[in-house]
Amino acid sequence: MPEVPLDFPRAWVEFDDPGDKTQRFKCDLTWLASRWSCIFGSGCQGIYADRPHDGCCTLGAHFSDKADEKRTKQFVKLLGPQDWQFYDVGSGKNAWVETDEEGDRKTAVHEGGCIFLNRPGFEGGEGCALHGYALRHGHHFVETKPNVCWQLPIRRTFREIDRGDKTSYTEVTITEYDRRGWGEGGHDLDWYCSGNTEAHGAKEPVYLSSARELIELMGQAGYDILRAHCEEFEQARQPLLRHPADPSDRVKKPRGS
Repeated sequence: MPEVPLDFPRAWVEFDDPGDKTQRFKCDLTWLASRWSCIFGSGCQGIYADRPHDGCCTLGAHFSDKADEKRTKQFVKLLGPQDWQFYDVGSGKNAWVETDEEGDRKTAVHEGGCIFLNRPGFEGGEGCALHGYALRHGHHFVETKPNVCWQLPIRRTFREIDRGDKTSYTEVTITEYDRRGWGEGGHDLDWYCSGNTEAHGAKEPVYLSSARELIELMGQAGYDILRAHCEEFEQARQPLLRHPADPSDRVKKPRGS
């Protein structure tokens, strides 16, 4: 089945952030209860047809801020040639970082892909060197990779909401990082996972399989509330609000039915 349309009916839930009284979460239940999972190396076609083995790593990763780059750098220093195919190229002083045309910092691109992307055939394993290091050394990849890499395809955005009574709050949206999250260039990607049925065959829903990522984005207390809402939604949801890329037999029946 081809990629599903970008716009379809979704169910949302809103609740106050228990860790910050100035914020309120708005969460996409349709996405979070979907059966998406990363299929890198097992069906992923890559975002560009001429580089199918890159996954979404062709362009390199922009850092969200200085703290993101600093944290990543701590783990870059721990990589050795057994972990990183391009160790000899990138391990020099800041050789793994570059600045784009807008002056933003990002991981360097080497031979057409992110410098941390180990290509097929590398003895240390195919895929992100920072991800592989995490798996081998008892870390979660949330710790080792740039923020945008471990968050995908979950998207967190912020906007200020005026209630109309001279009060306001920050709305923190947790949703699917679809093609539009990449900006205008997202529409030119040859393949993208979040809306493809090939990537929607997981046994667990996103809110469970990506629990660690969601806790990082929302805090433990916020995640606990979200999980309760997701569990209730899974029991009560109607087919209309199922992610259209999900297999139809994943829809659960309400308790007692």
